[in-house]
Amino acid sequence: MNVSIINIGDELLIGQVVNTNASTMSKMLVAAGMDVKETAVIADDRDAILSSLSRCLATTDAVLITGGLGPTKDDITKKVLCEFFDSHLVENAEALNNVKRIFEARGYELTPINRQQAWVPECCTMVNNVLGTAPCMWFEQNGKVVVSMPGVPFEMENLMRTEIVPRLQQHFRTGHIINKNLLVQGIGESFLSDLIEPWELALPKTIRLAYLPQAGMVKLRLTARGADRDLLQKQIADAVSSLYPIAGRYIVGEDCETLPELVHHAMTTSGHTLATAESCTGGAIASRLTALSGASAYFRGGIVAYSNDVKESALGVQHTVLEQYGAVSEETVRQMAEGARLRLGADYAIATTGIAGPTGGTPDKPVGTVWIAVAGPDGTETRLKKFGDDRLRTIDRTCNEAFAMLINVLNRK
Repeated sequence: MNVSIINIGDELLIGQVVNTNASTMSKMLVAAGMDVKETAVIADDRDAILSSLSRCLATTDAVLITGGLGPTKDDITKKVLCEFFDSHLVENAEALNNVKRIFEARGYELTPINRQQAWVPECCTMVNNVLGTAPCMWFEQNGKVVVSMPGVPFEMENLMRTEIVPRLQQHFRTGHIINKNLLVQGIGESFLSDLIEPWELALPKTIRLAYLPQAGMVKLRLTARGADRDLLQKQIADAVSSLYPIAGRYIVGEDCETLPELVHHAMTTSGHTLATAESCTGGAIASRLTALSGASAYFRGGIVAYSNDVKESALGVQHTVLEQYGAVSEETVRQMAEGARLRLGADYAIATTGIAGPTGGTPDKPVGTVWIAVAGPDGTETRLKKFGDDRLRTIDRTCNEAFAMLINVLNRK
């Protein structure tokens, strides 16, 4: 089953609002065994809606639309859908009761313009939106389905989970899609492709491989599609098993979307604790870990030691080390990691120091020079990297390199 997504909103086109709906919807649809063939962001414009809807219906089985369902004059989606399906607006009693319930709960008076939220095209099936006043609308035409949902992300997500995805699965009797993620670090995308090319060419036709490069790492995603779920799972497992002898030294984890998630899983399951000491990354490592729910189970705390004075006073880096070797050195990053581990009472500690740029480089230590350390019960490992002159990219790559170093240390336990 193929699906197209159309997200309507001028605010999305001008970048005023980030379009998270497309990614959320795509993930839910793929997990339910459906193929997303297209996502489009269009204006609140009659011609744009009509042309996009016609184009998507010509190539896919279902079209999911979000946005343009508010009570104001610039929200025209319902009127345009009436035109497309040769229908007209009528007041829906169930939708009206829902609007009244929400307004009463909030202590608002129901005005005539807000009562219009209960108007829907006569030809549609109204799907109640319990979290908002804009109803969801389900249309069927020539065996195909069009669904119009509100653009408010939490309202859309609830409708997708409780109503729309189950209805699509029942209507189209979808097959199975199984995804497997492998996080690869320490080898570039092109080198990885060359290394695993014979393995990739030998994959069953039911499995598709995608390379998803990120800062300092590559995510390999294997996607298997078919009617027999058990067979697909076996094919995926066999493919992964046969990849390890070829590229296993670069695979740092499975079944996680990002390296912070992988660290989070490893730390929570092992029962170990973690601290950070950051200079060039400015707290980014700690931020990415604590953004994940449950990080308090293992994350002791972090110190952003940007100046040499703080490196000395907060982390115990020796003044003579800073004078002799400099802040960006193996000796300094080692003492930063060991100091954080000791002073914050953690089993492991990550430390970073470097020149993120674009200024501050020297002939001996050019912009992009970074030292990373991981300290643990069995000692401290350090690594020197040269990440180039893009400041934000250097920070991203330093974070991912540090996460991968920690994972490798933990995997050897």
